[in-house]
Amino acid sequence: MFDCFNFCNPCCPDHHKRHDPCRKDKHRIDNHVHEYLGSTGFSEFGSACHNHRFAGVTGPAILSGRSHVHEFFNRTDTTDAHHHNMRQFTGPAIFLENGRHIHFAEGSTTFDDGHLHRYNFTTLIDDPTR
Repeated sequence: MFDCFNFCNPCCPDHHKRHDPCRKDKHRIDNHVHEYLGSTGFSEFGSACHNHRFAGVTGPAILSGRSHVHEFFNRTDTTDAHHHNMRQFTGPAIFLENGRHIHFAEGSTTFDDGHLHRYNFTTLIDDPTR
């Protein structure tokens, strides 16, 4: 076993394992997910002024540079007889003082019923019972 620097060297033979010896606990890239929820912005075009609610769980961590991101895909609630889909990647991990982390995401829903909605949110912390 060898010692790595502050961040894991991607050349480490076992950098992808759950308890990677190259990473400190707060920087590990294991198979974790995040819950998220929010409301879209109000529609600016098309049908009557309204917004939608959404909630979901991200996919597992995807290594990205010296951090990681998550893909998410969900359907909004139905409002005014229609819904929208959301599919995007979060930004990289934002570390908190307690060693946990969250992610920020922003984007636009699918174009349905003559309009789309913008959204932005932060995920909840990973594994809240830990």
